[in-house]
Formats: sequence, structure tokens, C-alpha cells
Amino acid sequence: MNRRLGVAAGILAIVGAASAGEVTEGMKAPAFEARDQHNALVRLSDFQGKSAVVLYFYPKDDTPGCTAEACSLRDGFAAIQAAGAVVLGVSADTTQSHTAFAEKFHLPFSILADPDRRIIETYGMKMPLLGMAKRITVLIDRQGIIRKIIRDVRTKDHDQQVLALLKTLS
Repeated sequence: MNRRLGVAAGILAIVGAASAGEVTEGMKAPAFEARDQHNALVRLSDFQGKSAVVLYFYPKDDTPGCTAEACSLRDGFAAIQAAGAVVLGVSADTTQSHTAFAEKFHLPFSILADPDRRIIETYGMKMPLLGMAKRITVLIDRQGIIRKIIRDVRTKDHDQQVLALLKTLS
């Protein structure tokens, strides 16, 4: 019986059912800092008391799903800002990769480079074996509390998913 449980746990770990350190709604968002595509240092604390944070994790720059998601957030960026939030993307790509991605698709928000996966692991967003970030968005309020976690990201209209949930935060 114990062997079966061990095998089942191993399978769940491989497919990434849940990470042990994954953040949950209602908890204080873990602090982080990272460089964006402009080489600017961005810290979560920069936004505390000022704006909500749409922290979206994605696997890889310039891939179909990730591009659709980024462009959706780009297209809805003004409305997201008007709702009192900033957008921050996070992947394990380098600042150079982020620069090319942001320029190619005219992304107006910061994309944070996390090649050592510190933010990805702290938030429990690492895909087992692959090491890339899962496609999950975390909505953090002005006080630094995680209010919503979007696990069923719709890449083509993610801005609308985010806006609908931001309205429930105010």
C-alpha cells in the first residue's frame, strides 16, 4: 500500500499537480526583486500601498501561448491601469530575451527575468522536470495580500479575466 502511495505521489510531482511551496489566496505575497527588460530593478515593495499587482507567470518568451497572453495583457493594459493595477510578467528567460520579446510585441509593462528561478520557486510556479514557470496569474492587492490566483488562464482574453477579478478587489 505504501509503495502505491509513493508511486502516486511521484506521478503527481512529475505532472506538477501542486508544489509544496505554492502560494495561496489570503497569504502575504512573498517579497521579490528582479531586473526587467530595461535592466531596471523591480521590487514587489515598490507597489505596496500604491497599486495592485497582476503578477503573471509564463513558460517562455515568444512562444504561441505566451505571446497570445502577453498581447492580451498589452491590449488591455490601459484598462488594467485604470483599475489601479500594474502588470508584471515573470519567466525564467534572460533580460536579453525579454528585451527582444517586449520590443517585438510592443509590451508596455515590465517582464522580470528569473533565470535562477528564485521568484518562480518562491511562488511555487516551477514545472517539475522542465524548470519553466507554470502559466498562472497571481493578483496581489495594494496591501501585498494575494487575493486571487488564476490557474485556468485563457491566453487570448487574459486581460478580460484579470479585469473581471480586479473589479472584485475594489
